Amino acid sequence: MPASPRSSRQFSLSSVGVQDLMNNPPKAGAADPAFAGRDWHDIAVGELVDPTDVRFVELDTGVEDATNLLIDSASTVLLIRATQNETSAIGTFDYKDLNQYLLFATGRLRPDEEHLAFFQDLANKAQQGQEIPVKDAKALGSKEPFVVLPHTANLTTAVEAFGGGVHRIVITKEGTDEVTGILSQLKLVKFLWENGCSFPVIDQLYPQTIKDLGIGSQHVISVNGDKPLKEALALMDGEGVSSLAVVDNQQNVVGNISTVDVKLLTKSSSAPLLDNTCIHFISVILSTRGMNDGKDSFPVFHVSPYSTLAHTVAKLVATRSHRMWVVDSPSPSSSGPPTPSIPSAVLHNPLQVSSTPQATPSFIPASASPSVSASSLPGASMSGRLSGVVSLTDVLNLFARASGLHPNDPAETRRHRRRSSSSSLIRGSLDSARSSSVDVSKIMR
Repeated sequence: MPASPRSSRQFSLSSVGVQDLMNNPPKAGAADPAFAGRDWHDIAVGELVDPTDVRFVELDTGVEDATNLLIDSASTVLLIRATQNETSAIGTFDYKDLNQYLLFATGRLRPDEEHLAFFQDLANKAQQGQEIPVKDAKALGSKEPFVVLPHTANLTTAVEAFGGGVHRIVITKEGTDEVTGILSQLKLVKFLWENGCSFPVIDQLYPQTIKDLGIGSQHVISVNGDKPLKEALALMDGEGVSSLAVVDNQQNVVGNISTVDVKLLTKSSSAPLLDNTCIHFISVILSTRGMNDGKDSFPVFHVSPYSTLAHTVAKLVATRSHRMWVVDSPSPSSSGPPTPSIPSAVLHNPLQVSSTPQATPSFIPASASPSVSASSLPGASMSGRLSGVVSLTDVLNLFARASGLHPNDPAETRRHRRRSSSSSLIRGSLDSARSSSVDVSKIMR
């Protein structure tokens, strides 16, 4: 009998390696000489984007096809256009939209009276096996602000917009609606990190601690690791956020779940994961990465109040994360009984979004995703008690204010996003929402 592939898998980071990454995150890459000595007020946003990064779907593209393209392209967003011949965009489709559609498909959204007829019509179409177009999926709930800038706009305009809570900007050819690229918060932070020496106003901030700079928020949205995954997905949708900290009973950070992880749930055979725990889903995420990369990995998504801005930004860039959880010293382990073992969810007989090969494995044996408790995950002994969060928005807001700009208050933007999310559809209890459930196998094939 051949040896298990897990037995030959190499660990990407040992526990010592994880601690070293936390203490000494990667340094910025070499600065681009094209920007050396240039005032960032004179750098155009078009210089930071690549037209080959743009992926389009049409209004009438089916959700299945759009999901397949989103996953296969390794992109975080698709642009929506009216017809195939258009070069202009009228909206976006991303993993937040996919999460919301998944909640609809599994009966975990319930409409208010205004949307009842539309909701019932969409549910009937799905149950009859009819294709659901992207335009209908987008109508299920709240939408991200659709912000457009000409390619000649200077970088400070983008920094100010991002610092106010905008997550991405569509770049167009000046004087036209033709899309030439997409600028994200992460891409801009990475650029400013790698070229910091060219921008003294920003570079002088990096040695200071996030506590001294006063950035971040103490309003943190988290979920207990023993809660069902479906509650975490509904919480992200209801709060309008793209990720949650997963904590144990002492509020120690043990992991992270983001809307991008929803791509692991686009098969009908993955439905049991929704009723399993968040901790179990984290083990599936790590196991899936190991199968794809041929090695195990540990998540590192936290900093302390005394981490420098350089340390924090380096980790944001290295992990391609939108936020870092701020933690204090770990809380003592509970003296109570351990978390009960959770039966493993076995993924079998996968129902692919389409016939195109997926990045996720078609089969995860029970032995590859064992039952786990919060205290057993690698991060449990290496993080600490959750006390705050620092996001890309917070970093860019700091950069904007340090440069004399006047970004909108990101806290107000977050409140507006939550109000928009909660007012577009009434989120009933997870049990009451089941009455409007749609067979996911008739939607996600």
